[in-house]
Amino acid sequence: MAEDTLTLVIATDRGLGPDPLTLHRPKAALPFGGKFRVIDFTLANCLHSGLRRVLVLTQYKSHSLHKHLRDGWSIFNPELGEFITPVPPQMREGESWYRSAVDAVRQSRFLIERSTARQILVLDGGYVYRMDYAEMIRAHLDRGGDVSLALRSTNRPIHGGPLLSLDEEERVTEIGWPVAEDRGHASQASPGVGLTTMGISLFNKEVLLAELDRLDADAAEPPDLLKGLIPSLLDSHRVLGYRFGQERGRVTPDRYWCGLDSIDAYYDANLALLRADPPLDLYQEDWSIRTYQGQYPPARTVPGSSGTEGIFVNSMLSAGTLIVGGGVNHSILYPRVRIRDRAIVDSSILFDGVCVGEGSHLRNCIVDKEVEIPGGTRIGFEPELDRKRFTISPNGVVVVSKGYRFAT
Repeated sequence: MAEDTLTLVIATDRGLGPDPLTLHRPKAALPFGGKFRVIDFTLANCLHSGLRRVLVLTQYKSHSLHKHLRDGWSIFNPELGEFITPVPPQMREGESWYRSAVDAVRQSRFLIERSTARQILVLDGGYVYRMDYAEMIRAHLDRGGDVSLALRSTNRPIHGGPLLSLDEEERVTEIGWPVAEDRGHASQASPGVGLTTMGISLFNKEVLLAELDRLDADAAEPPDLLKGLIPSLLDSHRVLGYRFGQERGRVTPDRYWCGLDSIDAYYDANLALLRADPPLDLYQEDWSIRTYQGQYPPARTVPGSSGTEGIFVNSMLSAGTLIVGGGVNHSILYPRVRIRDRAIVDSSILFDGVCVGEGSHLRNCIVDKEVEIPGGTRIGFEPELDRKRFTISPNGVVVVSKGYRFAT
């Protein structure tokens, strides 16, 4: 079953993600959870589901994503027909870049045609969740589907996205497009509310190829598969819904899914991991999330020159991090972070290589890579001053962009 499936992971652009964090990287390459990248969750799902023929369609500022795939995901054996391969635009039918998710799939048609797979699984690499794709494929085959869409329960679809109606046979009968948005916050909705998509579509190969033939290569492409391919199939093919979070499958059905489609959604999803009972358990042994890890020494707390002990409370610390007489509370620190003497970090997310100078105080912040914060700096306390220098979210989260240089 799994050997009859080719997987396409869409990681082509910055998405609707949390600007300015996606200014220098695609959403799929965005750090998450102290050490991971967002795409790691999709690829880990593929790994645990036995899907070992994976094409990652890339485009927007893709160097860091390609490097991550090389360093962290070169684990399959090509001699056995296994691979995770990045595929930038091949321009076999013209000289245009990928214009949408649909166009990325269309431009990859030659890879689909030459594959021996019978099913094509198309995944959005910009979402965080755990799922057993193998069980969805099994249900698709058992029920004789032409197309299957993974659906999650929700009160409001993301970014005005679709609400789908199913009949008694779980066949999709209607796709509606309400205006309400949930901005990509994490959800663990209970049954009985609306059903919306979650970036997972499974096609019989011949059905997908026929629909790609129907598309006008020169026309303006719809933004996603739902608008571009699915509506025309509802009357002529068996388009099935597969409900996310069922008891079937090998992964614990926590029903967690997060779109990360705003700064606030990203911030909330990360800090939610610090709860005593987090909505997403990163320590689940039977469905671990793989990633690339640099060879750094263990994280450590030591006293500063003032004699103050380095401390951290209810926080995540990654390898290579040093807290030298500073204090960290309810925060997530990525690798190689430095917290200097008497510095305080509260309810913040610090990316790789950030250094917080002596006596600085950070609150409700996201600080991107390689930022050096001078001693005595206060961020998160004076909104008007912060707004002149940084990006502030609607909920007051301050974002310090990658490589920001403070005035001296």
